[in-house]
Amino acid sequence: MISTSDLPALNATFNLVSTIFISTGWYFVRRGAWRRHMVCMIIALASSVCFLIGYVTYHARVGEKSSGYTGWLAGVYFPMLASHVLLAFVTLPLVILTLVPVFRRRWDRHKRIARWTIPIWLYVSVTGVLVYLMLYKWFPPPPH
Repeated sequence: MISTSDLPALNATFNLVSTIFISTGWYFVRRGAWRRHMVCMIIALASSVCFLIGYVTYHARVGEKSSGYTGWLAGVYFPMLASHVLLAFVTLPLVILTLVPVFRRRWDRHKRIARWTIPIWLYVSVTGVLVYLMLYKWFPPPPH
């Protein structure tokens, strides 16, 4: 059974899986292997949906975890966190806007939107893993 305290690590794992498959899917599409691209992107999407469910569940139960960071650590962590959160809000509608043309077989439109979606989605998934590592593994805040 998964407990609430397991969710941050599980969510980071989902972000890592998304990172791997977004990158691999990007690699395949640039080489014309669209079927492999499609499989990778479906896995990345499924993993991101699992992340989102776990993230909402965790924060609904626990709330926000304050880092308490100061100095150089705050100078690294907070800009990364801010850009991660802002771009995460952009990612969901971008992914949807990228998927809709696929179902309509509008490859030109899909490609045009995906040029923006993939790097932003990749950035959000990578920084999600880094935020987790900083907050829970590398520099955990002292217990209150």
